[in-house]
Amino acid sequence: MKHILFFILFFTAVTVSAQTEFGTKFKPIPAPKFSAKKKTPIPQVKDPQAETTDVPSIKTPNVFDNTSITPKSQLQVGVEKSKFTMSTENDFANPGDQYVAKMEKDLNKALKDAGLLEGRGTLVKQNISLGDFKTKSEYFIIKFRDFGAIDGDLVRVSSNDIVIKDQILLDSGYKDVKINLTQGFNKLDFEALNIGSLGGNTAEIRVYDDKGQLVTNDYWNNLAAGFRATIIVTKE
Repeated sequence: MKHILFFILFFTAVTVSAQTEFGTKFKPIPAPKFSAKKKTPIPQVKDPQAETTDVPSIKTPNVFDNTSITPKSQLQVGVEKSKFTMSTENDFANPGDQYVAKMEKDLNKALKDAGLLEGRGTLVKQNISLGDFKTKSEYFIIKFRDFGAIDGDLVRVSSNDIVIKDQILLDSGYKDVKINLTQGFNKLDFEALNIGSLGGNTAEIRVYDDKGQLVTNDYWNNLAAGFRATIIVTKE
């Protein structure tokens, strides 16, 4: 028993001594110091096919996806632009068309001012005088024409209330009527039988004597039907 106790005490003393010796002589080895170096970034190489992948894909519209009649966006792929419009213009309209109406209006006014176009103005509802003349001529040649648009004007010619020509359709060219003159007073009447389709009765007359000399050149404009223009001739 004594031998066992001694052995334990001896082993204990040796262990303590060893720990003390190694505890005082142990020096830790410091960790090596490494200098911090910046990492060089790896350059990124773009995929040449990546640019083509940015194009939005075309989506086929499906009428069953949305039952609403209101489109989500006017720029949405697959949405057809509405063709309904209240405008009369189209993609093929002539830009000059907007000036045609004004040009026609100005032209019509110029023609009316020049006596070359009839208008639906106020009708002249009274008899008019085209002048008094003295002559030694045996007869007069009266030439008639429509100085405006040809629209069916009709004229009756009388001398001293005797009908010489019942009806003359006025045209662009002159039509002749011969009137024999009696000694003394002669009343030559030119009656408007109607008004034309474009306005009142319009006529130009030229009066020549038996020598072919021009006696007078006159006209009437917008004369109403049933009224007349008169020339008084005194044969000497």
